[in-house]
Amino acid sequence: MTPTTEYSVIRSKSDFWYDLRKFLIMNLTIALTIQVIFCSTCFFSWEGIKSMIPDFIFSFCVSVVLSWGGSRVEHFLDPRVSWVHTPVKRLLFTTALYLAYAFVGCFIIVFVYSWVIDQYTLDQIPWKHIFRFSLTPMYIALVFMAIFTTRSWLIEWRKSAIEAEQLRSEKLASQYQSLKDQLNPHFLFNSLNVLSNLVYEDADKSAAFIQKLSKIYRYVLEVQQEELVSLTKELDFARNYLELQKIRFEENLSFSIKIQTEKGYFIPPLSLQLLLENAIKHNVASQDNPLFIHILQKGNELWVSNSFQPKSGQTEPSTGVGLNNIKMRYQLLSDRQIQVIQDENEFLVRLPLLEVAQ
Repeated sequence: MTPTTEYSVIRSKSDFWYDLRKFLIMNLTIALTIQVIFCSTCFFSWEGIKSMIPDFIFSFCVSVVLSWGGSRVEHFLDPRVSWVHTPVKRLLFTTALYLAYAFVGCFIIVFVYSWVIDQYTLDQIPWKHIFRFSLTPMYIALVFMAIFTTRSWLIEWRKSAIEAEQLRSEKLASQYQSLKDQLNPHFLFNSLNVLSNLVYEDADKSAAFIQKLSKIYRYVLEVQQEELVSLTKELDFARNYLELQKIRFEENLSFSIKIQTEKGYFIPPLSLQLLLENAIKHNVASQDNPLFIHILQKGNELWVSNSFQPKSGQTEPSTGVGLNNIKMRYQLLSDRQIQVIQDENEFLVRLPLLEVAQ
């Protein structure tokens, strides 16, 4: 066991005992408060204190069962039914599950309490009395439910607000990074250099080059306020971007795009731009080692791969900023994550294709 792992285990145990101690103190306080409310005079004599002990144990058991059950119900429902997206459904589920649990728990406690205190035999147990007596702790259960429901709603609302702010920050960072990459002096210099040569060599190619360059900038400006864009739009952008690079690199760059269906799928905007930019920026593209880029749909994933032939002595080494940007946006938008696979010959990124509920 490494020192870090050992420290984590010790800290986990420490947290467990701290939470247990806090849980017991809270329920002891609740049980004591109930006794003060219902029998405040019992504390003025030793006989009164002794007579109060069975009721105190009963109140403590009820408090433990109700408080533990409330936390378990919230823990069970949190990943399944959202307070933010379906508040009415969540309230109904919480109420039904918790009250059902509370009644069963209270019924068992009342049954055991009556059996132990009154020494009933099985054929003497007053079931109707136990049933009615079990309803009394339900008032306490309603208080617990209100507390846990309010706490759970506030926690999820706060979490949703934080995630929305993170998504906004990531989107702004992505917009800035995309515009910065596209307006990079090297990118503009190379594009204008290719264009200046094309003007004298092939007027049709130069016109096509200008058209594709304008489409790239137009797309970046159009989607900078979007959280998701359709796969169709993103692929059109990718084609324009790769065809523009193809004019620059000619036979040194090859690409293919094979898609089964584009309809109904969405991805974070400019995800492909970041991947394609990295592929071209950090890999050799020459006659001896042409760069191959493939965009392929596999079910509900988009596979973007390129031949792995990194440049030697790069002046701008890859820092993974683009990939981290995409990963973070997927974390904020979906529970599905991107996968990065690299071997000696290929670098592959698998992007989940998202579906938006109508």
